[in-house]
Amino acid sequence: MKKGWRAGLAALAVMATGVVPDGAQADNPIIQTRFTADPAPLVHDGVVYLYTGHDEDDAEGFWMLDWRLYSSTDMVNWTDRGSPASLKTFPWARQDNDAWAPQVIARDGKFYLYAPISVAGDPKTAIAVAVADRPEGPFRDVLGKPLIAARRGAIDPTVAIDDDGQAYLYWGNPDLWYVRLNRDMTSYAGEITKVAKPIDYQEGPWFYKRGPHYYMAYASSCCPEGIGYAMSDRATGPWVHKGPIMDPNAASTGNHPGIIDYKGHSYLFGFHYELNFALTPIHHERRSVTLREFRYNPDGTIPRLPWWTDEGVAQIATLDPYRWVEAETIAWTSRIGRDRDRPYRWAPGVTTTSGADGRVHVTRIADRSYIKIGGVDFGRGAASFAASVARVRGRPTITLHLDRVDGPQIGTLALTGGDGPDWGTQTTAVTGANGVHDLFLVFHGDGGGLFDFDRWQFRRQ
Repeated sequence: MKKGWRAGLAALAVMATGVVPDGAQADNPIIQTRFTADPAPLVHDGVVYLYTGHDEDDAEGFWMLDWRLYSSTDMVNWTDRGSPASLKTFPWARQDNDAWAPQVIARDGKFYLYAPISVAGDPKTAIAVAVADRPEGPFRDVLGKPLIAARRGAIDPTVAIDDDGQAYLYWGNPDLWYVRLNRDMTSYAGEITKVAKPIDYQEGPWFYKRGPHYYMAYASSCCPEGIGYAMSDRATGPWVHKGPIMDPNAASTGNHPGIIDYKGHSYLFGFHYELNFALTPIHHERRSVTLREFRYNPDGTIPRLPWWTDEGVAQIATLDPYRWVEAETIAWTSRIGRDRDRPYRWAPGVTTTSGADGRVHVTRIADRSYIKIGGVDFGRGAASFAASVARVRGRPTITLHLDRVDGPQIGTLALTGGDGPDWGTQTTAVTGANGVHDLFLVFHGDGGGLFDFDRWQFRRQ
C-alpha cells in the first residue's frame, strides 16, 4: 500500500463517524492545571468556550477571585484562554472573595457575562453583568452597579434567548427566580418572579431550549448534590420534574450542570473533587470540571447517567500539528498520577500563567512532568518539531512520545540558551510521526521551573 494509507483511513473514519479512531478520549477532570468549578459552556462560531469558576490552590472553603476560560474544537484538547474577568471587573463589589458561578451568552455581536458576587458591605449577593467584544474578553462593567440588586439567594445566574428574541435570566438558591431581560441584555422589564421549583431543586440552574422543549437542569438535593432536571413547554414554566440526570455521590458535596449540543453530540458538564483528593485526603472546596456525552431519549427526556468516571468523551476531530499550537492546549497533564502513567505517575504537573505581554503559557515545568495532546494527525509524516520557549534554566529536554507517556519516541529537543524572558524558537528532527496518535511532551531536567513554554509546531517532510 502507498505511504500514509493509515492516515487516509483515519481521516475517512473521522469524516464518516465524527469520532477520532483508536479510542482517543478525554480524561476527567478535563482541566488539571488549576481548580475549576461551575462550568458554563458556550458554543460560538464552531468553538466551545468553557467559562468556569476558579477555586484558589490553597482554598479551604469557597475562595474565588476570578473566572477562567478554556476552549476546544474536539472536546478532548482544551486551550487555556486565561482570565476574561475577575472581581476587579466590578470595583463596587467585595474584592477578597465570591467570584461565583458565571454564564456567558452572545447577542448582536457582543458577549454578556452574568455572575453572582457580594456587594461591599452587604451580606447578601447580587448579580452583575459585564460586556465584551470577543468571547475571550476582557469583560467590562457597563452599569457600575448590580443588574439584580443584592437579595437572598441571588446566585447562579443562567440565561437563554427564546426563539422570539426574548431573553430570560433565571437564578436562585434555594428558590428559583426569573426576569425578562431587555434587548440590551443589561437591563430588565417587568417584575422579578418566583416560580414553583422542582421538588429536588437546590441551586445551580441551567436553562435552555432544545427543539420544542424548555429545560431546567440544576444541582439537586443538597448535600451531597446530584443533578436533576425539569421540562416545560414555556420559557417561564410551569416546570415539570423529570427525575435525576445523575445521582448524588458522597465524593462530591456540590454540583453544577452545563449542557450543550455541539457538532451533533450532546454534552453534560459538571464537577468533582478528584484533583483535590489526588493532592490531599482532606476535603477542601477545590473542584474540577468534568464532562460526559449523552443522547436524549426520543421524547426529549434525558437519560439517567452514571457518576463521573476517569474516562470522559470521545474525540470528535483531530488536531493539526502543522500549525502553531498553543502549549496550553492540553488533554491531560501529570498533576494527577494514574497507573497508566508509569513511570511518571507521581511526577508534578505543569500549570499555566499569563505573562506581562498577555500571552497565556505553560510554566512551573518540572522534571518528568508532561503534557498529553489527544488525536494528533501527522498525516504522511513530520520531519521536525519546533517549540517557542523562554527562561531556559540548565539543559532541559522535551522528549516526544506517541500514544503513551513511555510510548515510541519520535524525537528529543535539547533546549539551550539563558533564562531571559524573550521567546525564542528551537527545533529538532523527528522520525516515525505519521498517522493519528496521542502526543506526549515529556520534560526532563534538574529541579523545577525548567523553562516557560508558549507554543509548538511540527513541520512536514
